[in-house]
Amino acid sequence: MNDIKERKARLQQLVADILQEAKAQGASAAEAGVSSDAGLSLNVRMGEPETIEHTRDSGLGVTVYFGQRKGSANTSDLSPEAVRETVRAACNFARYTSEDDCSGLADAGLMATDLPDLDLYHPWNQSVDEAIELAQTCEAVARDQDSRIVNSEGASVDSHAGLHVYGNSHGFISGYPSSRHSMSCAVVGQDGDSMQRDYWYSQSRRHVDLETPETVGRIAAERTVSRLGARRIATGEAPVLFQADVAVGLLRSFLGAIRGSALYRKASFLLDHLDQRVFPEFVRIHEMPYLPRGLGSAAFDSEGVATREQDFVSDGILRSYLLDSYAARKMGMQSTGNAGGVRNLRTSSGSLDRQGLLNNMGRGLLVTELMGKGVNTVTGDYSRGAAGFWVEGGEIQYPVEEITIAGNLKEMMLGLQDIGCDVETRTSVQTGSWLIDHMMIAGQ
Repeated sequence: MNDIKERKARLQQLVADILQEAKAQGASAAEAGVSSDAGLSLNVRMGEPETIEHTRDSGLGVTVYFGQRKGSANTSDLSPEAVRETVRAACNFARYTSEDDCSGLADAGLMATDLPDLDLYHPWNQSVDEAIELAQTCEAVARDQDSRIVNSEGASVDSHAGLHVYGNSHGFISGYPSSRHSMSCAVVGQDGDSMQRDYWYSQSRRHVDLETPETVGRIAAERTVSRLGARRIATGEAPVLFQADVAVGLLRSFLGAIRGSALYRKASFLLDHLDQRVFPEFVRIHEMPYLPRGLGSAAFDSEGVATREQDFVSDGILRSYLLDSYAARKMGMQSTGNAGGVRNLRTSSGSLDRQGLLNNMGRGLLVTELMGKGVNTVTGDYSRGAAGFWVEGGEIQYPVEEITIAGNLKEMMLGLQDIGCDVETRTSVQTGSWLIDHMMIAGQ
């Protein structure tokens, strides 16, 4: 731990030096971010190590302002000469750019002052041989799970830990160490002419919080086998249940629609919807940046602005947009502390798990995979390739594939019937399964 404190102190001094150099070169304001990261990534396929990669990366980015003119430059070389040249390049860019009334540092009064330890740093000191053994165990369990598992795309183990320090000429300089570990497996199944693949993964700040390799392998195999014998279904309308890991994508589409950059460009179907109903009354969408060991936890955003617990939606009403300083100025508003994105976003959840939601749906489509990029954030039109299961009487009947589901995100959000308690916890954007009242399904 002493080593990480010393490294943090060195990076903070480096950021201070960068800001001083920018001032010496004539900048009226500047900001800089420096990161240092090390990790191990490996993949095993059919029991044999396929790739092993050690990484040790460093980088810095500096942005300078000459009044309302802005220039930025980056480098992975942290030597004093390279730092001075990078600052010089940013300054040269700034001298030739046009003035923008909205550019500049975040407001000084919004800088974070409360900087708690969020317990984000848990390096995994495993050897390469130990990591290979974990991946081999994971894949072996998946391959042995069912005789219909005939091939493997491999199992992987990834572990990264590092430091990030940010500072600006308001006098704010701070940083924190963090770690992230994951394990995944993907296998191929075959039954007659039907061939399918699926995967599973686990991700956490602490390696002890990962699912076991046996669990990851077993779930990957079960998901693959369950898709064998998939068929197309007739075109028509039906209620749709988006499984929790898929529903996260719907939530991210909502976030994209309330992001400042989309709003000030008038490229969002939720433009001018602040304080209006966008979900049913039971829906709350809130951000919790201070969760210990949270995958998205941070006390300040990428501009040094203090993060905060906040509701983007409560009682189904859109309460806040998602703004960094530039977008906020464009819109005559104030930053919401979301430069760089959201940090630990969660939706309210009902009392039903996935099976409970299937029972309530009765007859319809359970979506477990989406394909393609058919989301128009300007109009809200939504059309995606999908795979999943057809449901009758609340019970899964058979897997389905080669279908398209279509609707409009605005109508889908208002048509949300329930959110399950089966919350997807492997990402920083978390929700349970979403039951939508109806969508168009294009099959055969």
